[in-house]
Amino acid sequence: MTAIIDYDAGNIKSVEKALLFLGEDTVVTRDKKIIEQADRVILPGVGAFGDAMEKLHRYGLVEVIRKVVDEGTPFLGICLGMQLMFERSDESDGVNGLALLDGEILKIPDEPGLKIPHIGWNSLTYPNPGRLFAGIPENSYVYFVHSYYLKAKDQGIVTAEAEYGSTRIHASIEKGNLFGCQFHPEKSSSVGLTILKNFLSLHREG
Repeated sequence: MTAIIDYDAGNIKSVEKALLFLGEDTVVTRDKKIIEQADRVILPGVGAFGDAMEKLHRYGLVEVIRKVVDEGTPFLGICLGMQLMFERSDESDGVNGLALLDGEILKIPDEPGLKIPHIGWNSLTYPNPGRLFAGIPENSYVYFVHSYYLKAKDQGIVTAEAEYGSTRIHASIEKGNLFGCQFHPEKSSSVGLTILKNFLSLHREG
């Protein structure tokens, strides 16, 4: 069973629909016991970094997230959900992220002719091997919607990158049982479904 964390932060239904399409037993919940018992956990998200962290604290979800991560449960952050896994964001100064991994979220810099937010299809390159991308050729296209991007402290955790203007975006990360996608796999056609299917094949570590 895969638990999708419900903290009023958008795009939950589309993630749930994609998992159900893949035949996965899926629960959208903020019930701590259900999240703790799940085989895999997904933290989706659309919206502002600070608002999202406030809701995670309000619903008492920060501690349960840390617990399932520490127990080795495969954990996937999508879009804002991935950004929240890191330490801080330009979007919300003074707000601490979950700090599950080292890195910061930066604003995509303005450039002549560059539209922000970055919306639409963009191709991926793979600086490091990633289990989410098994069977997916390099330069495959996925769907992005964001104005801020990850700069991970450890380049070794970055499994996919995309270029937007002169900015190199850390588009996906993997470290142990932690995974993140800046793009939306649930909106990325067959490539995205394969990414989600690869995540669903993972099991608890340890």
